[in-house]
Amino acid sequence: MVAEAAIRRRFRLIERHLDERLRRLVAAAEVAAAGAGGVSAVARATGVSRRAIRAGAKELKARGAAALAPGRVRRPGGGRKRTIDQDPTLVADLEKLIEPTTRGDPQSPLRWTCKSVRRLAAELTREGHRTSHRMVAALLQQLGYSLQANRKTIEGTRHPDRNAQFAHINARVRAYLRQGEPAISVDTKKKELVGNFKNAGREWRPRGQPRPVQVHDFVQPELGRAIPYGVYDLGANTGWVSVGIDHDTAAFAVASIRRWWQAMGRRAYPHARRLLITADAGGSNGARVRLWKVELQKLADHLRRPISVCHFPPGTSKWNKIEHRLFSFISQNWRGQPLISHAVIVNLIAATTTPTGLRVRARLDRTRYPSGLTVSRDALDAVRLRPDSFHGDWNYTILPTLSAKR
Repeated sequence: MVAEAAIRRRFRLIERHLDERLRRLVAAAEVAAAGAGGVSAVARATGVSRRAIRAGAKELKARGAAALAPGRVRRPGGGRKRTIDQDPTLVADLEKLIEPTTRGDPQSPLRWTCKSVRRLAAELTREGHRTSHRMVAALLQQLGYSLQANRKTIEGTRHPDRNAQFAHINARVRAYLRQGEPAISVDTKKKELVGNFKNAGREWRPRGQPRPVQVHDFVQPELGRAIPYGVYDLGANTGWVSVGIDHDTAAFAVASIRRWWQAMGRRAYPHARRLLITADAGGSNGARVRLWKVELQKLADHLRRPISVCHFPPGTSKWNKIEHRLFSFISQNWRGQPLISHAVIVNLIAATTTPTGLRVRARLDRTRYPSGLTVSRDALDAVRLRPDSFHGDWNYTILPTLSAKR
């Protein structure tokens, strides 16, 4: 009787060192040593199939050209055929599902759906292919596909004077800073829901105790939204944020700049003779917004100083310094923190710092700023606006009125 237990012990001792070929050769050698009835016993003891054992026995007897070449585990062409070899249209049909508009199949059933590997496998099966989601994932990797998110890189049509405007803004800012004059970057940060809502990011908390927040993000009428309008001092590396509660209008934008001057600007620049503002081309401080220019006239009269404005070309707001020198750090500072009240928002903004010395101050602005106000042509004509020689629609100076100077 064959000692299956002994065979099992011997095989387990060396099994982890065996490749496919050596497994069947060792099993065949055990059968040869066991004698009659050894195939079934060895198959049970080792787990090697009877077919593989018989193949191993033939290899043990093979000599010369009949023997396998060194380093090979099976004969060329041996083993189960790959699915893509048995199904030559599988890869082409898969690529049509992935990129239907570029692969000649604009009517693909997955044209407007999420292309998960399970959905792709199901659609291929409906088309008559034998596949699985694991096989689809492997094929996609072989084809050079990977899971990727959208990337913001398309800026739309580039204005022919885009680079020239960047150079113009850079030159103006450098000139102001070199002369000790204030130069600021302004913009509105994304509006935020106020309340116990989920905020992107994570924070350190006891394991298994995430902060509970509301399931649905609906505006709470008693709290509304917060509108942070920022002013970043390009020379001092300081920031000011007015947190509004009403509408993001040009009046709110200019009021925020006025508050910055009163709280920080006039102390930092006691001898300032003028002010430079860099801003986006759109939004509440847009180049075509009449109310923006009318309100800036009031500010110029209040400061008794000329205010120059340089707008970034359309579609280039990400180049505005305030985005990555102030707003990005505010977002990092309050990540994972529910913005449960206006006071919390103001405190989180004011607590924002960086290793390079950024300091931020913030205040809540409860003033109501009605939207939809109409600015007449006469009111616009009353603005003492002096356009620059280069792109006067983007670059201009608003002079204080003569009565304000006296």
